[in-house]
Amino acid sequence: MVLPDTRTKILDAAERLFAEHGYRGTSVRAITNLAGANLAAVAYHFGSKAELMAAVARRVIEPITTAQRARLDELLARTADPSVANLVEAFAGPLFDEMPTGDDSGARTSRLIVTILSDPAEEARSWTGPDEAAVRERYLAAFARALPGLAPQELEFRLRGILAVTAVDRVEVHNQPTPGCPAAAGEEARRWAITFLTAAMSAPATEPAR
Repeated sequence: MVLPDTRTKILDAAERLFAEHGYRGTSVRAITNLAGANLAAVAYHFGSKAELMAAVARRVIEPITTAQRARLDELLARTADPSVANLVEAFAGPLFDEMPTGDDSGARTSRLIVTILSDPAEEARSWTGPDEAAVRERYLAAFARALPGLAPQELEFRLRGILAVTAVDRVEVHNQPTPGCPAAAGEEARRWAITFLTAAMSAPATEPAR
């Protein structure tokens, strides 16, 4: 068995600690202690704590982004104007695929995504690069064609909602909720989520405040 190198050990430790304690609640020393590395290794391999956060986020998100891009390409190859349900499935499906139940890596991924969405530290939310931005813009454009009555700001809000709902649901599954209120797992949760999120994305545009 090939043992992980120092860079991978640091990424693994940082992913766990950022997901558990957030960006500001995680020190570089805590990361290197968990990784069994020295403090200088973070600067050598990543440059800074902020760059380490970006590397952790990209390692987790890239498989999701790649799958989202592929599914959108498949949809657009069939029709120039996919339905809202198909777009939601293409966007949300990879989130479920990369956050499976009963899997430690799925639990870390879901917690890290919640951290990225909610952490007040700017470093936790400014990790995205051109690839992630390009996929997001393509989905926004496709949803805009399917939902022409929505203002761009409201459409972006709803797209963020897909990420938030899915990640929070996966965290709930991994946290083992109290008996009597079990969280759905597997294909059942996926179907529920797609139905709910499609309805949410398809809701009438919010009327301006009077």
